[in-house]
Amino acid sequence: MVVEQTSRGERAYDIFSRLLKERIIFLSGPVHDGMSALIVAQLLHLEAENPSKEISMYINSPGGVVTSGLSIYDTMQYIRPKVS
Repeated sequence: MVVEQTSRGERAYDIFSRLLKERIIFLSGPVHDGMSALIVAQLLHLEAENPSKEISMYINSPGGVVTSGLSIYDTMQYIRPKVS
């Protein structure tokens, strides 16, 4: 849990929401259909939010379902922001 001070008081975020707010996607564990759907949705959301700002992705995975990984890769190639 991360607590952020704002002009309207305190706001608590789970760590992954806070990372996403900073345009950081964290992929951890085996890649499967559910995970790839979530990562693709995050990529598309960040593109809609700001198509010219870079996205950072950190991957810690032993592998997984090839088609799920390819859906993430295809989306990274499709969207306008650079993903590094």
